[in-house]
Amino acid sequence: MSWDEGPAWRVYGRGALVVLLTVVAVQNTAATMNGRYATLAAVAAMACGTALLVRRPWLLAPALTTLASAVWGWPLLSLLLVALFELAAARRTGVAVACAVVAQAANAITDPPISLWTPQQYGSSLFLLLAVVAGLWVGGRRRLVAALGTQVEHLRLERELREQAARAAERSRIAAEMHDVLAHRLSLIALHTGVLATKADALPEPVAERLALLRTASTEALGDLRDVLGALRDTPGDAASAPPAPVLREVDDLVEEARAAGQQVDFTVTGNPESAPVAHRLAAYRIVQEALSNARKHAHGAPVTLRLGWEAPATTVEIINTPGTPASAPVDSGFGLVGLRERVTALGGHLHAGPGGAGAWRLSARIPHPPAAGQNGVRT
Repeated sequence: MSWDEGPAWRVYGRGALVVLLTVVAVQNTAATMNGRYATLAAVAAMACGTALLVRRPWLLAPALTTLASAVWGWPLLSLLLVALFELAAARRTGVAVACAVVAQAANAITDPPISLWTPQQYGSSLFLLLAVVAGLWVGGRRRLVAALGTQVEHLRLERELREQAARAAERSRIAAEMHDVLAHRLSLIALHTGVLATKADALPEPVAERLALLRTASTEALGDLRDVLGALRDTPGDAASAPPAPVLREVDDLVEEARAAGQQVDFTVTGNPESAPVAHRLAAYRIVQEALSNARKHAHGAPVTLRLGWEAPATTVEIINTPGTPASAPVDSGFGLVGLRERVTALGGHLHAGPGGAGAWRLSARIPHPPAAGQNGVRT
């Protein structure tokens, strides 16, 4: 990154510094010329300052400042230091060293009134060396910051892509699960209506016609469903190729497995799960599965409180685990919650994950029931 590519304050600050040093160089040349400003040295100082401001081509400013310092010495040294600093910062260290050597060697020949070899409290060689070293440090730091910025941007893009992949995978899983459930139920409807259609002679004509219509509609719906979601099941390596998702009645088994693994789970269910839509039941299972898995990895041995609610107007899930000891080598992609949030949002609900007070961790979800939700019971 060069000065021109930095923020505006850096560009304007550099310009102001060059102007100030040019004015100082003109005054220094006038002091060595008995107070006369209209001299060739003053013109050379202004030419060097202009070249440093324009910076095109890049070799013009170093060449002019080196030549001016070689002829007039100390009065124009400040402009030469700026040129050497920028050469070193731009990784042109060889050119910077060559300019410094040429200026000092030429001063030994031209012998200006105040030569770079004139004894001073601090020699000119030290200034030239410091300019090169400072330029190397600033240039290296600037490139390091630019590289870190690029790396951070790459990580941000990678995380966005991984989040998108997690969302896409969760959508594919939802579609595959719904395909399994709906295809099974539509197949049952088509099967039973087909059996009843064989008894059409014994049924009133309107009933027989509606049975035929119902069988045709269920068969066509099954075909449409397979046409829309079949590609998901045929794609290798996606969620649809995984084993069928467990239905909600297996949540009890999931909790028992967790208890058998040493987790302390306080499990309470309110309402009748059959009254909730199938998509709600699948979503609740995934949430419980993810929460128990995270608790095992990040709070090993901590008690877990699990509450499921199926009562209208919404399906609710809440899991709270107190602080515990993390597993020795937890492997966590960090995108399980992304998929859960995508699933819950697709059902019109919202999911919250975060601190629950007293160091506990709380994962909760609320998914509203559709208007046609069934009657609720109570089970604990």
